[in-house]
Amino acid sequence: MRLRKAPEGAAAEFARAERPPDDTPWREARWCALDLEMTGLDPRSEEIIAVGAVPIEAGRIVLGGGMYTLVNTTRRSQHGAVLVHKLRVPDLADAPPLSEALDLVFEILAGRVPVFHTAAVERSFLERQFARRRVRWPAMADTEALGRAWLRHRDGSAPEGISLGRLADVLGQPAETPHHALGDALTTAKAFIALASLLDTVAPQTVGSLVAASRPAAALRRFGPG
Repeated sequence: MRLRKAPEGAAAEFARAERPPDDTPWREARWCALDLEMTGLDPRSEEIIAVGAVPIEAGRIVLGGGMYTLVNTTRRSQHGAVLVHKLRVPDLADAPPLSEALDLVFEILAGRVPVFHTAAVERSFLERQFARRRVRWPAMADTEALGRAWLRHRDGSAPEGISLGRLADVLGQPAETPHHALGDALTTAKAFIALASLLDTVAPQTVGSLVAASRPAAALRRFGPG
């Protein structure tokens, strides 16, 4: 039998860290909003070129606790992608390699529940990298799904999708620098706190309920009309 190697370094510390149980009230849990910039949207051929992360504790953003790094690559971004994030290969020349950037991700995520906006995009990239480090992908929250759940409860309907900037506008929040990994992570963190607080007025929210509500079908069952 071929034994599976154990994770090492920062990945091992992440794997050993205790995450909050599902029944933990959301404000008592530690969370972390993340955002990526990539050369394109296909995780099989494109690469991560920037990572931003903002920790959340006691229902508040941890000021000064954020993390941002560019990631070195020689792969050129797809034309549409570079028009969005404005990052070119020369901009990444002095950045650390992906392995070092991932170590920072593992360090800031240890013991926290990750939060994304439109989680499927970032997940498609990070899940592959976690697997290469022999680490299981953690449960997560998605502010797009939570935003749609809140709008469905408030208005009786919700759009099929909602951008991060539009969600911030709906919540009456100023959006930070868009299409910058740290700016979008901060906007995501603010949106998450607002949405968790609003949903808490419908029913007490826990780690498990917010993770479950981040799955669209579950959100419809729990917060849908009637």
